[in-house]
Parts: sequence; structure tokens; C-alpha cells
Amino acid sequence: MLGRNRNSALRLAATSILASSALAQSNFTCQSSGAGTTYNATSKYLGCYLDPSVSILGAVKLSTIAMTPELCTNFCGARGYSYAGINFGTQCFCDVQANFANAQKTTDGNCSSKCYTDPTQRCGATYVESLYQVTNPQGNASTGSASNNFIPACQTSPLCSHQVCNTSLSTADRVASLVSELELEEKILNLVDSAAGSGRLGLPPYEWWNEATHGVGSAPGVQFAHMGSNYSYATSFPSPILTAAAFDDALVRAIGEVVGREGRAFGNGGFAGFDYWAPNMNAFRDPRWGRGQETPGEDIFHVQNYVKNYVPGLQGPDADQKQIIATCKHYAVYDVETGRYGNDYDPSVQDLADYYLAAFKTCVRDAHVGSVMCSYNAVGGYPSCANEYLLEEVLREHWGFDSTSSYVVSDCGAVTDIYQYHNFTNTEEAAASVALNAGTDIECGSSYLKLNASLADGQVTIARMDQALNRLYSALFTVGYFDGNQYTSLDFSDVATPDAQNLAYTAAHEGMTLLQNDGLLPLGETNSYKNVAVIGPYANATTQMQGDYSGTPKYLRSPLSAFQNQSGWNVTYAMGTLINAFNDSGIQAAVDAAKNADLIVYLGGIDGTLENEQLDRLSLTYPSYQLELISQLANLNAPMIVVTFGGGQLDHTPIFNNSGVDSVVWAGYPSQDGGPALLDVLLGKQSIAGRLPVTQYPASYANETNIFDIALRPNVNSTGRTYKWYTGVPVRPFGFGMHYTTFSFAWDDQPGSHYDITELIAASQNNGPINDNTPFTTVTATVQNTGNHTSDYVGLLFLSSDSGPLPLPNKSLVSYSRLHNITVGGSDQLILPLTLGSLARADVNGNLVVYPGNYKLMLDNDACLEYSFTLTGDAAIIETLPTQGPRSQYNFTVPVNVQAPSWQAYS
Repeated sequence: MLGRNRNSALRLAATSILASSALAQSNFTCQSSGAGTTYNATSKYLGCYLDPSVSILGAVKLSTIAMTPELCTNFCGARGYSYAGINFGTQCFCDVQANFANAQKTTDGNCSSKCYTDPTQRCGATYVESLYQVTNPQGNASTGSASNNFIPACQTSPLCSHQVCNTSLSTADRVASLVSELELEEKILNLVDSAAGSGRLGLPPYEWWNEATHGVGSAPGVQFAHMGSNYSYATSFPSPILTAAAFDDALVRAIGEVVGREGRAFGNGGFAGFDYWAPNMNAFRDPRWGRGQETPGEDIFHVQNYVKNYVPGLQGPDADQKQIIATCKHYAVYDVETGRYGNDYDPSVQDLADYYLAAFKTCVRDAHVGSVMCSYNAVGGYPSCANEYLLEEVLREHWGFDSTSSYVVSDCGAVTDIYQYHNFTNTEEAAASVALNAGTDIECGSSYLKLNASLADGQVTIARMDQALNRLYSALFTVGYFDGNQYTSLDFSDVATPDAQNLAYTAAHEGMTLLQNDGLLPLGETNSYKNVAVIGPYANATTQMQGDYSGTPKYLRSPLSAFQNQSGWNVTYAMGTLINAFNDSGIQAAVDAAKNADLIVYLGGIDGTLENEQLDRLSLTYPSYQLELISQLANLNAPMIVVTFGGGQLDHTPIFNNSGVDSVVWAGYPSQDGGPALLDVLLGKQSIAGRLPVTQYPASYANETNIFDIALRPNVNSTGRTYKWYTGVPVRPFGFGMHYTTFSFAWDDQPGSHYDITELIAASQNNGPINDNTPFTTVTATVQNTGNHTSDYVGLLFLSSDSGPLPLPNKSLVSYSRLHNITVGGSDQLILPLTLGSLARADVNGNLVVYPGNYKLMLDNDACLEYSFTLTGDAAIIETLPTQGPRSQYNFTVPVNVQAPSWQAYS
């Protein structure tokens, strides 16, 4: 791929065009059901407006790098809208009326973004809108008359007359013909996320940036219409960290199916694209990471299972006929926001194999994801989006990432960062070149717009550009973008259905986790409490409960509203203090409000003001003024519950040690039904069985461990990462979670007491190639409810061993399962499958190896059941990584500066 000269590339391109001309001899009929009519808007410029909430116009949106005032007004006017405006340089908004309530007219100079394809014109700016009135909208300008529904591209004119729409040809030939017809400038304009399409060919513009972390989310490609209109809302599920706490793979799959269905409905309605940048499956390695809330937690096996279920849920069962295209992000070794644009991490190959790459392997090899996003940071000195080891040797060659219809997209601005922050190249043009050459097929950003200069300088080839475009359009074929598919009929009636709403409620209560209980909980559906004080900065939370990467839900039910609707309760509310207050304002008023209460519920923790994208936490302590308020409330001597929200764990030691606090619950970001779900858990209407998906560390951890130290194993800079390697005493361990009842346990089926590794591998080979997914055995155990409340139960099966490279992990999660509604006196069976990967550990070369030695299985953190067995014989490699990590040198077409590992923020 690297080092091909420009002349050979031009010859390859010419050959491709000739081949496509031959294809064009096939006869077919253009069958158009849409577009093609000529409409030209007339418009009046109204001025430049500050638009901080992006709320001046909001009925319909179009995003494209080819945006101009003419394109925007034609787009809006053709749909019957009388107002059009351009924000962010690429986004056109339409509406029947302009809302100036949150807008302020400013000087034209503030609309400073030049239109990319016509720099003589202005296309708004960031949160600044160039506003126009369309004076000749088609149809009824009071409602917007024309449908915004997406029409498969090959059902529109003039594209339908081109060979890309000739269904008698193979998909590969159809895509090749389309790419061959694109002019060079058109090719470049379709290698960025706000792809321009081709007005000349009739290829529609397409925005690749859509979000679906825990529901259809706000993004440049997603538009939520005005409330009350179709496509004004979508189901908002709890943040992944709370869903992960349920340890319920079937729940994850069901959520993925709903999000995929709703995402496709939005695409069909013209309110989103057909690809979504989810899931975020970087493991939550450091408790300070601001985006840990988006992830399934710290354990990589748990993350792998999450991906194995969420991705097929989103995409559907057929990789060639997808519901939507999912994107596994961020590849790779990305879990720090501080300095993220320029940092380099140099993990050992052992950690790469064991931890940092494992979930991406699952995503590609097992879940057959359609897209992978390369991350901001560098790995081994090479920026991830210019990292040939990651993108070619591992992703495509080793894991088999589809080279024809699967693509790599950059994180937004990551290609520019190669030059700007990593200083890996000397120019932005060179940054675009190394990214494209290394395998980044499409950029979220604008550096690829310099590829014309890169081509002229011999830094890239037309053949590589064509390869990227072929992958992108082939991927769009898999979702029916050109022809439609079985999901094309999904529409707004498939969004936020009763089943979807019920699932969001279920996910919220299944993940909630009981951290302490002195017998107060459950309160009982009928209870004697009359005066209930609801205190704290989360008491009346709505959007605050959603976490980041959220969309607009049909409703948001706060804890306060749920408590106020509880029969027999007289509820008194006071916020008391802000999440991270700088003074004690409001504390006394809250204490006064609770003085006559016979039950106090405090709702606090952290939110997006302390943990978010670009915002790591500095401390693990509970915010000080919240602790002060909790302490004063506890002194009132009423029964008291503390509910902590947020993704990252806080050190609850002062709360656990406060005798005035009876019960503590962690509720994550429970989203749209967080209030009712929490109330029902506290009452006992729903059982509580969540388990912490991350370790709750003591506050001192932030001072003992360098956030930039990427190593998992303990060293001079770190006390060890995650429950596997942490050498201290956690406040609450990974997997901790209490119940309202008690259980007894008994083994049913156990492994044998002894296995010869050679014989084990030989027997396993009868079922196909050996890897970490190869079945080993299945363990079963009976769980009996010996208490007084019907309850779910999560069985976590850990394994420890005395074998393999030192240091040894404390233990490893190797299987889990969730049982539902075990009645009092009743029982159910845990079925816990094990694989060869359960036994394997990575050696110093990145090989996954099954070692001889003594092994012990333990059910749950307290090892309520144990079983030991031995493996004998020679160690066996079941999987490898190529070349034992990044090579010291690659054949770049431009000068590069290999980066040293970061021990401080580099951006």
C-alpha cells in the first residue's frame, strides 16, 4: 500500500474506468420513484445569529461538506419550509418558523465559517447561524409539505440511470462503477464524515456521524424534530456502565435490538444516517476517566460479552443485510481524556493481548462489526489513525476485518492531531497522507480535504483513495442505502414502543446496586412512612440522569416526581447543594426541610460537570459539601437512604462509616425512567441485584497511581489496575452487590479434577480452529432463595491459578449469568460456560497460553462455592498477535517523528 508511485496509481485508476465502461454496456431500466424535479429557491438573507442551543430552526437537518446557502435554501424550500439556516459550516437547518427566543443577532463577521466548496460565501460558524427566509417554498409553507423520508438512492433520478443502480451486476461491480465515475475532487469530498455525494451524478450527500451509545443520540447526522412531531424522540436507555452492572447479556442484546431498530427508523425517516458510532468499548481502566460512563466497566471479559451482544443487536443477524452499521470505538488503548489529542501510550504486548485489544478482536472476529474508529492517542509511538500495525497487521490481516465492505473511521479531528498535537508529521497534508495510507478510510474532520495536494506530491495514490471509497459505498450497500432492504419499512411507529419503554425501565432497575443496608431496605410497597424528605442535587434530575451521548426521550421521570406520586407520602423537597458546590449555600435550608421527616432520601453523587468527554476527574472523594449535607441530615436521626448517581465510583467510606446512614444504593445514569425504577427498587417492588462493574477505590488511589501509566500490573508508578492487579484494599470490590434476601448454593456440574493440556487441545480441535472461544467445559450450580424476598441473582465465576508469568493476577472473571425472580424458598440453576480463553494468559510476546498448574474456581467475591483442578503437560499457545507489537520502522511516504510515551498531557 505504501510507496506506490503516482503514475502506477493513475494507470490503475484508468484501468478501473475502462472496466466500468465495459460494465456500462449492460442494459437496464432506470426506475425512479423520487427527486429529479428542478426547484430553485429564492431567498432573503436575514442575518447572522448566535445560536447557543441550536434552536432557531429544528424541523429538518442536512449535513454535508458541500454546504452553501443555495444548497441549504433549495433543500429547505423543496420540502416546504420557509426558513433555512447554516450552522457549523456544514449543517443546514429548516423550519416553518424561526425561534428567536434563545438567539441573538450579531454582526455578519461572526458567521466566519467559509463554505468549503465556495469560500466566497459564509456558512455560519460554531453555534452561529446564517439565517435565510425562503420566499418560494414548495407546498404549504406553514407545515412543510414534502416528505423528508429517505428514498433508496437508486430510486432517485438521475443516479438511477447509472451502472451503480444496475441490479444485474454484482455489488462489487456496481460500487466500482460509481467510484470510477467520481471526479477527483468529488472523491476527496466523500472521504470526510460530512460527505458531499455528487450533484452531478445524483448521489446524495451523507453524514457518517451518528450516535447510539445508549439510544439514538444527538450528532451532526441526527435530527430530533420539534416535540410532538414524528422523530421528536427516541428511547433513552441507561448509560452503559449501569446496564453493565446488571450482568445480563440478554438485556444488552435486547437494548441493542431496540436502539438498532430506532436508529434505522430515524434513517428511513430522513432524520439520521444508517451508521452509528457505538459502542464505546474501551475498558474502564482508570477510575478517573471521564468517559467510563459510556463503557461496560473495567473487566475485559465482561466488555467482550457486552460487545458480542450489543453489536449484533444493533446490526441484526445478517452482516450482508444490516439494520444499521455499528462502530467499535476507540481503537486502541484509549481511556484518558487529559491530553488525549497528543498522548502516546506504549503498553506491553502482554497487556495489548490480555486487555487493550481483546474486545476489539471480539468486535471484529465474533460480532462482525461494520466499522472501527481509530482513536486520538498514539500507540507505540504511532498515532492510532496512522498506525499500520493496528489498522493493517492486526485489524485486517490478523483478525480478518472485511477488506471490501468494512471501513475505518477516524475519531473527530484525530487526523489533524497527527500533525497538530502528536507532531508525527511536519504538515497537515502529510498527516492526511499517513492516515489514509495506514488504513483510515474516512475522516471525521477536514484534513482529508488536503488530499489533492497529497496526491500531487506523490504522498498518496488514487488507488488507495478508490479502495477507501469502495469500502464506504460497499458498506452502504449492506444497509440498503442504494436499493433498500428488509429494514426499509421501519418508521416512527417503531420508535419508543411500549416494549421499548418497558425495557428502558427494566435496564434501569436491573443495574442498580446495593452497597450497604442496615435493614432499612426494602421499604415495602405498603409502609408506615408519611413525611418523606427528598434531598440533593439529583432529587429532581431529568436530563442529568441520561449521562453523555444522549438523545431526546419521550419523557424523563425524575426521582422527585416518582416519590410525589407514591401513595401515602407527603414529600418535602430541597436541592441542598450543587454537585460540586464551592460553598454551603442551601445546606441549612435542606436540613430544615428534613427536620420533620420520618424518612430521608438523599440523592447525589457526580454528573457531567465532573466526568465527561474531555474531563477526567482529579479526585475520587465524594464532593465535600455533599458530604457535609449528608452528615447534617444523618444527625436528624431519621431513617436515611443515600443514593449515589454517576458513572465513576466515589469513595463512600465516610458515608459507610456514618451510623446515621442506613442504606446506600448506586444508581449510575438510569435515564428516562430513573425515578420510577429507583422508587420501585427502594420499595422492593423490584429486587436489587446489580454488581459493581468497576472497583470502588479509596480516595488515596488518585495519589498513588499515575493516570498516564498504561501498565496494568503494579509498579513504581501504580498500585495496579483493576481488581485483577490492584494491590490495595478496595472500598467495595469489583462485582460487589448486596440483596434484600439470602441464598444458599450447591455445585451441580463441575470440571474434572485433572486435564492433560495436550489431550485437551487435541479434543478441542475436533470442533474447529483453536482460539479463546473454544469451549472447555460448563459449570452449573443451584441457587436457592433462603430469605424473605423474591430476588434476581447474578452469579460471578472467578478463576485463580498459580501458573503463568509473574506477577499473577488476583483472580479473573471467567463466566457469569443472571437468574430472574427466584421466589422465597425457590431455586434456579446457574449455567456458567468456560472456554480455553478462561484458562489462558498472555505471555511476554502477546501469545495467549494455557499453562500447566493448579486452578481454582470461586463463585462470587466471597467464594461461596469453590472447586480446584489441575492442568498438566506442556503449555499450549491458543492465539497470537502479529510481529509481537509495532515494528520499529515503517515505509512512510513522508518524514515522520516517532513519539515517546507520555507521562504528562501533550494537548
